[in-house]
Amino acid sequence: MAAGAFPVQVPGEDERGLPPAGAASSGGLRRLRLLVFAGTGDGRRLAEGLAGLPLEAAVSVATEVGREELAGLAGRFRLIVGRRDAGGMGELLREIRPDRVIDATHPYAVEAGRNIRRAAAAAGVAYLRLARPPGAGPGLRLLASAREAAQALIETDGNVLLATGTKDLAAYTEVPGYPARLYPRVLPTEEAIRRCRELGFPSGHIIALRGPFSQALNLALLEQFAIRTLVTKDGGEAGGFAAKLAAAEAAGAAVLVIGRPPGVPGLGLEEILRLLAREAGT
Repeated sequence: MAAGAFPVQVPGEDERGLPPAGAASSGGLRRLRLLVFAGTGDGRRLAEGLAGLPLEAAVSVATEVGREELAGLAGRFRLIVGRRDAGGMGELLREIRPDRVIDATHPYAVEAGRNIRRAAAAAGVAYLRLARPPGAGPGLRLLASAREAAQALIETDGNVLLATGTKDLAAYTEVPGYPARLYPRVLPTEEAIRRCRELGFPSGHIIALRGPFSQALNLALLEQFAIRTLVTKDGGEAGGFAAKLAAAEAAGAAVLVIGRPPGVPGLGLEEILRLLAREAGT
Protein backbone atom coordinates (compact mmCIF):
# COMPACT_ATOMS: atom_id res chain seq x y z
CA MET A 1 0.00 0.00 0.00
CA ALA A 2 1.26 3.47 -0.84
CA ALA A 3 2.38 5.85 1.88
CA GLY A 4 -0.41 7.96 3.29
CA ALA A 5 -3.08 5.32 2.63
CA PHE A 6 -3.78 5.01 6.35
CA PRO A 7 -5.93 7.40 8.34
CA VAL A 8 -5.16 10.93 9.19
CA GLN A 9 -6.26 12.23 12.55
CA VAL A 10 -8.81 10.26 14.60
CA PRO A 11 -11.53 12.43 16.15
CA GLY A 12 -11.58 13.00 19.92
CA GLU A 13 -13.03 10.11 21.88
CA ASP A 14 -14.71 9.45 25.21
CA GLU A 15 -13.47 7.08 27.93
CA ARG A 16 -14.82 4.04 26.06
CA GLY A 17 -12.86 4.83 22.91
CA LEU A 18 -15.93 6.17 21.10
CA PRO A 19 -16.15 9.46 19.22
CA PRO A 20 -18.23 12.13 20.97
CA ALA A 21 -21.75 12.70 19.74
CA GLY A 22 -21.74 14.68 16.51
CA ALA A 23 -18.01 14.17 15.81
CA ALA A 24 -17.31 14.18 12.09
CA SER A 25 -14.50 12.67 10.07
CA SER A 26 -11.91 15.05 8.76
CA GLY A 27 -12.79 15.63 5.13
CA GLY A 28 -13.11 12.95 2.56
CA LEU A 29 -12.67 9.21 2.74
CA ARG A 30 -10.61 7.84 5.59
CA ARG A 31 -8.81 4.57 5.64
CA LEU A 32 -8.73 3.00 9.07
CA ARG A 33 -6.25 0.43 10.26
CA LEU A 34 -7.68 -2.07 12.72
CA LEU A 35 -6.33 -4.89 14.84
CA VAL A 36 -9.02 -7.43 15.71
CA PHE A 37 -8.57 -10.14 18.33
CA ALA A 38 -10.96 -12.92 17.42
CA GLY A 39 -11.28 -16.71 17.34
CA THR A 40 -15.02 -17.35 17.68
CA GLY A 41 -18.09 -17.02 15.48
CA ASP A 42 -18.39 -13.44 16.73
CA GLY A 43 -15.01 -12.65 15.22
CA ARG A 44 -15.99 -14.20 11.91
CA ARG A 45 -19.20 -12.19 11.69
CA LEU A 46 -17.26 -9.04 12.51
CA ALA A 47 -14.65 -9.83 9.85
CA GLU A 48 -17.39 -10.43 7.29
CA GLY A 49 -18.86 -7.02 8.08
CA LEU A 50 -15.48 -5.30 7.92
CA ALA A 51 -14.78 -6.78 4.50
CA GLY A 52 -17.22 -4.32 2.95
CA LEU A 53 -15.60 -1.22 4.44
CA PRO A 54 -12.67 0.79 3.05
CA LEU A 55 -10.18 -0.10 5.76
CA GLU A 56 -7.26 -2.37 6.54
CA ALA A 57 -7.47 -4.99 9.26
CA ALA A 58 -5.21 -7.56 10.83
CA VAL A 59 -7.04 -10.36 12.65
CA SER A 60 -5.26 -12.19 15.46
CA VAL A 61 -6.45 -15.60 16.67
CA ALA A 62 -4.89 -17.78 19.36
CA THR A 63 -5.35 -21.24 17.85
CA GLU A 64 -5.71 -23.25 14.66
CA VAL A 65 -9.41 -23.56 15.49
CA GLY A 66 -9.58 -19.78 15.30
CA ARG A 67 -7.87 -19.91 11.91
CA GLU A 68 -10.46 -22.41 10.70
CA GLU A 69 -13.25 -20.15 11.95
CA LEU A 70 -12.03 -17.49 9.51
CA ALA A 71 -11.70 -19.88 6.58
CA GLY A 72 -12.52 -18.12 3.35
CA LEU A 73 -11.77 -14.67 4.76
CA ALA A 74 -8.02 -14.91 5.19
CA GLY A 75 -7.36 -13.38 1.77
CA ARG A 76 -9.14 -10.18 2.77
CA PHE A 77 -7.13 -9.55 5.93
CA ARG A 78 -3.77 -10.26 7.41
CA LEU A 79 -4.35 -13.31 9.61
CA ILE A 80 -2.06 -13.82 12.61
CA VAL A 81 -2.13 -17.12 14.55
CA GLY A 82 -0.65 -17.76 17.98
CA ARG A 83 -1.21 -17.18 21.68
CA ARG A 84 0.15 -13.94 23.12
CA ASP A 85 0.49 -12.59 26.61
CA ALA A 86 0.23 -8.87 27.36
CA GLY A 87 3.81 -8.30 26.22
CA GLY A 88 3.28 -10.15 22.97
CA MET A 89 0.12 -8.18 22.29
CA GLY A 90 2.02 -4.97 22.92
CA GLU A 91 4.63 -6.01 20.37
CA LEU A 92 1.87 -6.73 17.87
CA LEU A 93 0.35 -3.29 18.39
CA ARG A 94 3.72 -1.64 17.82
CA GLU A 95 4.12 -3.62 14.62
CA ILE A 96 0.59 -3.06 13.25
CA ARG A 97 0.16 0.51 14.55
CA PRO A 98 -3.66 0.33 14.43
CA ASP A 99 -6.08 3.19 14.95
CA ARG A 100 -8.40 0.91 16.88
CA VAL A 101 -8.21 -2.42 18.66
CA ILE A 102 -11.37 -4.52 18.64
CA ASP A 103 -11.72 -7.29 21.21
CA ALA A 104 -13.98 -9.99 19.77
CA THR A 105 -12.73 -12.78 22.03
CA HIS A 106 -14.99 -15.15 23.96
CA PRO A 107 -16.91 -13.58 26.89
CA TYR A 108 -15.22 -16.06 29.26
CA ALA A 109 -11.70 -15.30 27.97
CA VAL A 110 -10.97 -13.07 30.95
CA GLU A 111 -7.19 -13.09 30.79
CA ALA A 112 -7.08 -12.46 27.05
CA GLY A 113 -9.48 -9.54 27.37
CA ARG A 114 -7.47 -8.03 30.22
CA ASN A 115 -4.23 -8.33 28.25
CA ILE A 116 -5.82 -6.73 25.17
CA ARG A 117 -7.07 -3.77 27.20
CA ARG A 118 -3.72 -3.27 28.89
CA ALA A 119 -1.79 -3.45 25.63
CA ALA A 120 -4.16 -0.99 23.94
CA ALA A 121 -3.95 1.44 26.88
CA ALA A 122 -0.15 1.25 26.94
CA ALA A 123 -0.01 1.95 23.21
CA GLY A 124 -2.56 4.77 23.42
CA VAL A 125 -4.87 3.00 20.97
CA ALA A 126 -8.68 3.21 21.21
CA TYR A 127 -10.27 -0.04 22.41
CA LEU A 128 -13.66 -1.48 21.51
CA ARG A 129 -15.27 -4.58 22.96
CA LEU A 130 -17.65 -6.62 20.79
CA ALA A 131 -20.36 -7.63 23.26
CA ARG A 132 -22.17 -10.96 23.06
CA PRO A 133 -25.65 -10.71 24.60
CA PRO A 134 -26.16 -13.17 27.47
CA GLY A 135 -28.72 -15.93 27.26
CA ALA A 136 -29.22 -16.85 30.92
CA GLY A 137 -32.60 -15.94 32.31
CA PRO A 138 -34.59 -16.53 35.50
CA GLY A 139 -34.94 -20.04 36.88
CA LEU A 140 -31.43 -21.21 36.03
CA ARG A 141 -28.94 -22.25 38.68
CA LEU A 142 -25.97 -19.93 38.24
CA LEU A 143 -22.58 -20.75 39.72
CA ALA A 144 -19.51 -18.56 39.96
CA SER A 145 -16.82 -20.99 38.80
CA ALA A 146 -15.95 -24.48 37.65
CA ARG A 147 -14.86 -25.33 41.20
CA GLU A 148 -18.27 -24.29 42.50
CA ALA A 149 -19.93 -26.39 39.80
CA ALA A 150 -17.80 -29.38 40.79
CA GLN A 151 -18.90 -29.01 44.40
CA ALA A 152 -22.53 -28.91 43.27
CA LEU A 153 -22.05 -32.12 41.26
CA ILE A 154 -20.92 -33.97 44.37
CA GLU A 155 -24.51 -33.71 45.58
CA THR A 156 -25.96 -35.17 42.35
CA ASP A 157 -26.32 -38.64 40.89
CA GLY A 158 -25.97 -39.90 37.35
CA ASN A 159 -23.93 -38.96 34.33
CA VAL A 160 -22.82 -35.41 33.63
CA LEU A 161 -22.09 -33.64 30.35
CA LEU A 162 -19.41 -30.97 30.81
CA ALA A 163 -19.86 -28.42 28.02
CA THR A 164 -17.38 -25.97 29.51
CA GLY A 165 -14.13 -26.58 27.62
CA THR A 166 -10.75 -27.71 28.91
CA LYS A 167 -9.37 -24.64 30.66
CA ASP A 168 -10.93 -25.44 34.05
CA LEU A 169 -11.47 -29.14 33.48
CA ALA A 170 -9.16 -30.10 36.35
CA ALA A 171 -11.69 -28.69 38.84
CA TYR A 172 -14.08 -31.53 38.06
CA THR A 173 -11.60 -34.20 39.12
CA GLU A 174 -12.74 -33.38 42.68
CA VAL A 175 -16.04 -35.13 41.94
CA PRO A 176 -15.87 -38.67 43.41
CA GLY A 177 -15.87 -41.29 40.67
CA TYR A 178 -15.52 -38.62 37.97
CA PRO A 179 -13.97 -40.91 35.30
CA ALA A 180 -17.14 -43.02 35.29
CA ARG A 181 -19.69 -40.19 35.61
CA LEU A 182 -18.39 -37.21 33.67
CA TYR A 183 -18.34 -36.69 29.90
CA PRO A 184 -16.30 -33.65 28.80
CA ARG A 185 -17.30 -32.16 25.45
CA VAL A 186 -14.24 -30.42 24.03
CA LEU A 187 -12.84 -29.11 20.78
CA PRO A 188 -11.51 -31.81 18.41
CA THR A 189 -7.87 -30.81 18.85
CA GLU A 190 -4.91 -32.86 19.96
CA GLU A 191 -4.30 -30.43 22.80
CA ALA A 192 -7.85 -30.73 24.17
CA ILE A 193 -7.99 -34.52 23.92
CA ARG A 194 -4.55 -34.86 25.50
CA ARG A 195 -5.64 -32.68 28.40
CA CYS A 196 -8.68 -34.90 28.99
CA ARG A 197 -6.52 -38.03 29.02
CA GLU A 198 -3.97 -36.43 31.34
CA LEU A 199 -6.77 -35.75 33.83
CA GLY A 200 -7.92 -39.36 33.74
CA PHE A 201 -10.98 -39.22 31.52
CA PRO A 202 -11.36 -42.46 29.53
CA SER A 203 -11.46 -42.17 25.75
CA GLY A 204 -15.07 -43.41 25.66
CA HIS A 205 -16.12 -40.41 27.72
CA ILE A 206 -14.41 -37.71 25.65
CA ILE A 207 -16.78 -36.06 23.16
CA ALA A 208 -14.60 -34.13 20.72
CA LEU A 209 -16.81 -31.93 18.56
CA ARG A 210 -16.84 -28.33 17.47
CA GLY A 211 -20.01 -26.36 18.16
CA PRO A 212 -22.30 -24.62 18.31
CA PHE A 213 -24.77 -27.49 18.20
CA SER A 214 -28.43 -27.76 17.30
CA GLN A 215 -31.06 -28.78 19.81
CA ALA A 216 -31.34 -32.12 18.03
CA LEU A 217 -27.65 -32.92 18.32
CA ASN A 218 -27.52 -31.80 21.94
CA LEU A 219 -30.51 -33.99 22.72
CA ALA A 220 -28.97 -36.97 20.92
CA LEU A 221 -25.81 -36.67 23.01
CA LEU A 222 -27.75 -36.32 26.26
CA GLU A 223 -29.74 -39.44 25.45
CA GLN A 224 -26.80 -41.43 24.09
CA PHE A 225 -24.82 -41.02 27.30
CA ALA A 226 -27.80 -41.05 29.70
CA ILE A 227 -26.94 -37.56 30.95
CA ARG A 228 -28.74 -36.40 34.08
CA THR A 229 -26.94 -33.06 34.54
CA LEU A 230 -25.60 -30.60 31.96
CA VAL A 231 -22.91 -28.13 33.01
CA THR A 232 -22.47 -25.24 30.59
CA LYS A 233 -21.45 -21.64 30.21
CA ASP A 234 -23.69 -18.83 29.04
CA GLY A 235 -22.46 -18.49 25.47
CA GLY A 236 -25.59 -16.63 24.38
CA GLU A 237 -27.17 -17.21 21.00
CA ALA A 238 -23.79 -17.33 19.25
CA GLY A 239 -22.72 -20.17 21.53
CA GLY A 240 -25.89 -22.22 21.08
CA PHE A 241 -26.99 -21.65 24.67
CA ALA A 242 -30.73 -21.77 24.00
CA ALA A 243 -30.38 -25.04 22.07
CA LYS A 244 -28.59 -26.59 25.06
CA LEU A 245 -31.31 -25.51 27.45
CA ALA A 246 -34.07 -26.81 25.19
CA ALA A 247 -32.33 -30.15 24.77
CA ALA A 248 -31.80 -30.50 28.52
CA GLU A 249 -35.47 -29.81 29.16
CA ALA A 250 -36.50 -32.40 26.56
CA ALA A 251 -34.15 -34.96 28.10
CA GLY A 252 -35.22 -34.19 31.66
CA ALA A 253 -31.66 -33.22 32.59
CA ALA A 254 -30.79 -30.63 35.23
CA VAL A 255 -28.69 -27.63 34.14
CA LEU A 256 -25.87 -25.89 35.99
CA VAL A 257 -24.67 -22.64 34.42
CA ILE A 258 -21.31 -21.06 35.15
CA GLY A 259 -22.16 -17.37 35.08
CA ARG A 260 -20.26 -14.87 33.02
CA PRO A 261 -17.34 -13.11 34.65
CA PRO A 262 -17.62 -9.34 35.05
CA GLY A 263 -16.56 -7.61 31.86
CA VAL A 264 -16.14 -4.18 30.37
CA PRO A 265 -19.11 -2.61 28.55
CA GLY A 266 -19.21 -3.31 24.86
CA LEU A 267 -21.14 -2.63 21.70
CA GLY A 268 -23.16 -4.98 19.52
CA LEU A 269 -21.94 -6.06 16.10
CA GLU A 270 -24.16 -3.68 14.15
CA GLU A 271 -23.21 -0.77 16.40
CA ILE A 272 -19.51 -1.38 15.84
CA LEU A 273 -19.95 -1.69 12.08
CA ARG A 274 -21.94 1.56 11.94
CA LEU A 275 -19.29 3.33 14.00
CA LEU A 276 -16.47 2.13 11.77
CA ALA A 277 -18.45 2.95 8.63
CA ARG A 278 -18.80 6.55 9.86
CA GLU A 279 -15.13 6.77 10.64
CA ALA A 280 -14.31 5.29 7.23
CA GLY A 281 -16.44 7.96 5.59
CA THR A 282 -18.99 5.58 4.04
